[in-house]
Amino acid sequence: MKKLNKFMISINDKQCVIGVIGLGYVGLPLALEFCKKGFRVIGFDLDIEKIKSIEAGQTYIKHIPAEGINTAVKSGLLSATTDFSRIADTDAVLICVPTPLTKHREPDLSYIESTGKAISPYLHSGHLIVLESTTYPGTTEEVMAVLLEDGSGLKAGEDFWVAFSPEREDPTNPEYSTSNIPKVVGGITEDSSIAACALYDQIIVKTVPVSSCATAEATKLLENIFRSVNIALMNEMKMIFFEMGINVWEVIEAAKTKPFGYMPFYPGPGLGGHCIPIDPFYLTWKAKEFGLTTRFIELAGEINTHMPDYVITRTMEALNEHSKSLKGSKVLIVGLAYKGNVDDMRESPSLVLINMFEEKGAEVAYYDPYIPEIPPVREHTHLTGRKSIALDEVSNYDVAVISTQHLNVDHTIFADKCKLVIDTRNALGTGYPNVYQA
Repeated sequence: MKKLNKFMISINDKQCVIGVIGLGYVGLPLALEFCKKGFRVIGFDLDIEKIKSIEAGQTYIKHIPAEGINTAVKSGLLSATTDFSRIADTDAVLICVPTPLTKHREPDLSYIESTGKAISPYLHSGHLIVLESTTYPGTTEEVMAVLLEDGSGLKAGEDFWVAFSPEREDPTNPEYSTSNIPKVVGGITEDSSIAACALYDQIIVKTVPVSSCATAEATKLLENIFRSVNIALMNEMKMIFFEMGINVWEVIEAAKTKPFGYMPFYPGPGLGGHCIPIDPFYLTWKAKEFGLTTRFIELAGEINTHMPDYVITRTMEALNEHSKSLKGSKVLIVGLAYKGNVDDMRESPSLVLINMFEEKGAEVAYYDPYIPEIPPVREHTHLTGRKSIALDEVSNYDVAVISTQHLNVDHTIFADKCKLVIDTRNALGTGYPNVYQA
């Protein structure tokens, strides 16, 4: 109890030094929120370019202004490093590293494991370690806590505290940001949960303590499975209603007028981002340990994964109506990011579409003002270095496929200058004879 009281005092006095591991879309805004409240933060990342950007007070994420970074650095509250020995200088460590899937669609915990091994030699009594990376129930206790104990010689829950608190970032959401989204927290012991809640209470509008790390881990999976399943339903409705001559977007707008019992979700060309295409399969994998199958989750994944094929088919049908084959056609993918108004390409269906169109013999280019050049991506390394075309080149393409809708892009340009447009986002509605929905 004396140890916990000391930790609480350090938080209240703003003397608690916070380490944030992984300075991406989750870790960077989290670090900046603590700096705004007067806490000293040390950011850790293996990407030296991110470290250099922070040291220079510059941003590398479109929706995070450089001003906040520059202010935090100049005030001496924010520093960044690749040196994990500086974990010894921290009192609390928040881990925000990727949790992708392997090529066999199984959890890839390599980032979590390497992080646990890297920081464990530098832990001290009274340290708080919180995992924020989405994962299957049991990871925090069965993997992270064990690695930390093995490398430090300390006892989790006694010498240091361990908790899980899933990130809930929604980049570019005008209504919700890091500080005003309630935070679920589950510790491996009651003191672990108390310590983690006390820390997050400094920057988050509300903490929601739950009974265990596993419950907190399951909460994040439920949130993303809910979205995945409902998006799959809308994708299926889109394909069915198309065959019936019904516009799915009009149906959704009409259904939205019901003030209860309905929540709008929207179809698209597939699922993207670091959460929804991946997280449900963490539960699928874990469920097998208990002899269970997740049929609903897997069916939703099958439908969503099929959507790029549907877009290809609709494109071929539209070209055929104009006596042109897909092979040899010039195809323009409009929007490379996984969703509108961001520069994040992770798991973007646009990348899948580029591959599929090229495999069928099309010549493919893309336009995205937020991604002028394709950076290295794990599963599409051959696309690295490709550059966005300029808007004045749009008329050179036989068909434009609107895969991502950015609000600052005037999509009527494509309807006016391209012979055909395949609209997967209802960006243009139904007023153009050369626009086909998919």
